[in-house]
This record gives sequence, C-alpha cells and structure tokens, in this order.
Amino acid sequence: MTKSNFIDYVKIFFRSGKGGPGSRHFLRSKMDPRGGPDGGDGGRGGHIILKGNQQLWTLLHLKYTKHVHAQDGESGGRSTSTGADGKDVIVEVPLGTIVKDAETGEFEMEITADGETKILMKGGRGGLGNDHFKSATQQAPRFAQPGEDCIENWKILELKILADVGLVGFPNAGKSTLLSRVSAAKPEIADYPFTTLVPNLGIVDYRDGRSFVMADIPGIIEGAHEGKGLGLRFLRHIERNAILLFVISVEAEDPYKEYSILVNELKNYNPELLDKTRVVIITKCDILDAEMIADLSKQMKRKFKKTPLVFVSSHSGLGLMKMKDELWNALNPK
Repeated sequence: MTKSNFIDYVKIFFRSGKGGPGSRHFLRSKMDPRGGPDGGDGGRGGHIILKGNQQLWTLLHLKYTKHVHAQDGESGGRSTSTGADGKDVIVEVPLGTIVKDAETGEFEMEITADGETKILMKGGRGGLGNDHFKSATQQAPRFAQPGEDCIENWKILELKILADVGLVGFPNAGKSTLLSRVSAAKPEIADYPFTTLVPNLGIVDYRDGRSFVMADIPGIIEGAHEGKGLGLRFLRHIERNAILLFVISVEAEDPYKEYSILVNELKNYNPELLDKTRVVIITKCDILDAEMIADLSKQMKRKFKKTPLVFVSSHSGLGLMKMKDELWNALNPK
C-alpha cells in the first residue's frame, strides 16, 4: 500500500435528513364537501449510518468527500397517507474506524466488525398531520406538526490498524527491514529516521501453513504522547494490535532504557496498552559474534525478567524462527 493511498484521517460534514411536515388537508368530495381533517404524517428523515467492511483497509474512498447529506422525509398527504421516509446514507468504513466530534474531540463510536452498522446521525421524525389533533371541541384543526429538524456537524473519522502483532520501536530500529524479511510486504527502507510514514501490513508465514498479520507502525520518539513528531497519529494504530513486538537495535547505547522510554510513551498515551502481551527483540545482531550475543543475553534477561527476549538479524536470518515461535505462542496460549 503506497503512502499516497493510505488515508487514516478524514474530516467530513454530515447532515441527516429533516422530517417531513404533517399535512393540514381536509376531506373534500361530492358526497362530503365539508369533511373532516385527513392530513397524514410526514416521513422520517434519512439516517447517516456507518457500516464495517473488512475488504477496506484505508479511508482513501472518503478522501475527497467533504459533505454527506441524507434525504429529507416527504410531506404527509391526504387520506391520512404518510409521506415517504428519506433515503438513508450508508457510509462503508474499514474495521477499526473511530468517530470523534470535530469541535470537542470527544469519542463517539467505533466500528469493529464486518457488517456492523451504527447510526451516526438520526434523521428527524416526521410531523403529525392534522388528523391527530381533531377532538370533540376542535373538529377542524387547521394546523399540523412540522417535521423534526436534521442533525448536522463536522465529524472526524480515524482508522486504527488491526493486526495480530504491532511493531513498536524508535525510528531506524529495523522494523521495516524485519517486516520485509518475514512477509511479502515491501515497505520503504533507508538508513535514516522516519522512513516509514504510514503503517505497513504483512502476512507472516508460520509452520504448517499457518500465518498471522504483522503491522509496521511508524517509529515512536520520546514525547510522542504529547504529539511530538507524528506521535499521536502513530500511537493510535498500536491500540488495535493483539501483541506488541518491541524492536530495539543492538546499536542502542542502552537497549533497556530505550525499551523503558517506549513503554512510558504507551502508558502516557493509553495505560490499557500495557495490558497487552509483549515480546522484545534485539535487532541487527549480525554485527555481533556468538560469544558477544551470549554475554549480552545474560545481561539483558536479568532486566527484562519474564518478558520474552530474542536476538535477531533480518539480514542473516538469525533468531527469526524463534521470534515467530514466541509470537505464535503468545497469540495462541495453551
């Protein structure tokens, strides 16, 4: 998926349909020239409905949509006939799409299942016709209810990537190279920070024809939870991953300190992220010999304690199968 085609944020003005007005009609015929009120009710205005579609991976199809209006309900008619309801507008979105109020930023809803539908804005109710207001003391009401007004507002739609495993790490830690090695994904790779500006998804082949989905999340920097870099846009994608794979370069001055900074950024953004299962890999280990890896492993395992730790090299293939085993076991606990 190219950068230009990955859209994870759109702002759209939505307006539901107005309810149709009730009718003020009176029955008139040769047999009954002064008949009573027979005005019908107005039709309901159209709803704005969001629907989950698992075939969609991005909000690209909504990139140039700035206004979405549902149809107004029609007026009530004679002979107590009800006006037609306004046509609903169904907006299909990828799974993991959330909706926020554009002015307040308040969360409103999330679409998580294929075929799931939620009403974003209800259409206005149709007004009652004058037939409803006749009584013994008021036999010829010359009024009817107007239809209920529409609801309109700017909304923000944001996409959170859904994957089994999300890669978490600083820029240039080797996440894109790892994803390209263990899947058919072809993310942009270069030796400078922030090569990855949008998430990349890859299907990782495992033993016996099994597989799982891995997401390369753009690199986090210290202060990301405060919006530094593109932090907030990066961090929200992590929420929709079952397991977090922390990717730390062996070239880091203090790998455990880097890990602690990453954990702190996740905690400050959303403490619930710390409840997810974690696996840690130390990348670029092809620059070390076996003895150096063994010594470093002893030091690191004392700090990481019960968190699975694997030393890997995307270039040589060192540790990649062991990493897959750890991830698969975490995804499928016995």
